[in-house]
Amino acid sequence: MSKRLFAVLSVLVLASMLFAACAPKATEAPVPATEAPEATEAPEATEAPAMYECTDPLGCVKIASDEPLHIAYWGVLSGADGSLGEDSKRGVEIAIDDKGGKLLGHDILLTTEDALCTPEGGATAASKLATDTSIVALVGSSCSDETVGGVATLTNAGLTTVSPSNTRPSLSAPDRGPDYDGYLRTAHSDAFQGKAVAEFAYNFLGVRKAATIHDGSAYAQALQQVFADNFVALGGEIVAQEAVAKDATDMKPVLTTIASKGPEFLYYPVFVAVGGYITAQVRDVAGLEEVKLAGSDGIFTADFLKASGPNVKGVYLSSPDFSAFTGDYAGFITKHQAKYGGSTLSTFHAHAYDAANIIFAAIEKVAVVEADGTIYIPRTALREAIYATVDFAGITGNLSCSASGDCGAPVIAMYEVMNDDPASWNPADAANPNPKKVWP
Repeated sequence: MSKRLFAVLSVLVLASMLFAACAPKATEAPVPATEAPEATEAPEATEAPAMYECTDPLGCVKIASDEPLHIAYWGVLSGADGSLGEDSKRGVEIAIDDKGGKLLGHDILLTTEDALCTPEGGATAASKLATDTSIVALVGSSCSDETVGGVATLTNAGLTTVSPSNTRPSLSAPDRGPDYDGYLRTAHSDAFQGKAVAEFAYNFLGVRKAATIHDGSAYAQALQQVFADNFVALGGEIVAQEAVAKDATDMKPVLTTIASKGPEFLYYPVFVAVGGYITAQVRDVAGLEEVKLAGSDGIFTADFLKASGPNVKGVYLSSPDFSAFTGDYAGFITKHQAKYGGSTLSTFHAHAYDAANIIFAAIEKVAVVEADGTIYIPRTALREAIYATVDFAGITGNLSCSASGDCGAPVIAMYEVMNDDPASWNPADAANPNPKKVWP
């Protein structure tokens, strides 16, 4: 081989070696994209069910696994009418006891707001309650005036409340308006109570001339008018319809005016303070010494006896007919006596018990419970479930809720005060009740 040829071949060999050394690494066998290392595999946590996503128009209440389920009670808890609200609150407390203090594995937290039995008090209480996003539902209010003042605020906050003791007819009227969408009641409507009192006065007592006094409250003004309309329809005569202020103490002027009309029956469906002053002073007015006296559930309490004095004996009071309750009312009374050491304070304890249990049943129906115990309660679904209540076996009867919020069993009786001693108050005493059922 010539030297020239050897040199050419040497150059070619060196060039091929240099080319191989400089070749890109892409020519090496790559790791297949489908063979991802274990570290890139999805962790087990992603296999758990997705977190609940709330799509409810009114939002949802989220209750963490270690948090209580919050129910609020609002109503009058102080002043002359405080026994009305306290009586209903006790009904809610016994309902919670009967659930073992828990619902869906969570402790039940009950808080209260004093609404003072006035529209202003109701507005203030509702404003406070509406800002608490932990509240699932409410029982209340006590007085119709409180609801008039506060219901729009609660409804517009997405809350739903069930009243055990509001009786004003318009609160559940079919044309009541959207501000009441979040409102129902287990109490009767005064459309039934006023009619019952009129029938008692006309048919049972045999009176033909009646007069009324109201205190300007939504409850009293509406109830005395229902009574008057039904009494006239039966053939009676309303000789006077008078009004006094809720803070009035001297009833002599209005009683004197009424006396001049010669009534046989005086109906004053007011609250404790005004009712006490009327009763205490009525026999001192010429012409009213023998007039028959009657009130309603607003003064169905031992506090009325205390406020009235000796004149209270023989006064008639309308109330739900406890003897007509179809549930275990006797069992409730036994629990009440064991828990509180005495008789019930007023009228609507059983209605409050039923209201709480209707709410509990609706919560159990709509709640979304996650594996860790967290609960989501959609507010619209809860409201709709409460309205959908049908044949609920309550203490006061088998309850079904109407489209306008009436859930109560409207069975009314008349009771007579047998003893003016407030300590003797016990309408549930079978042997010696005070007051005592006299009609029907």
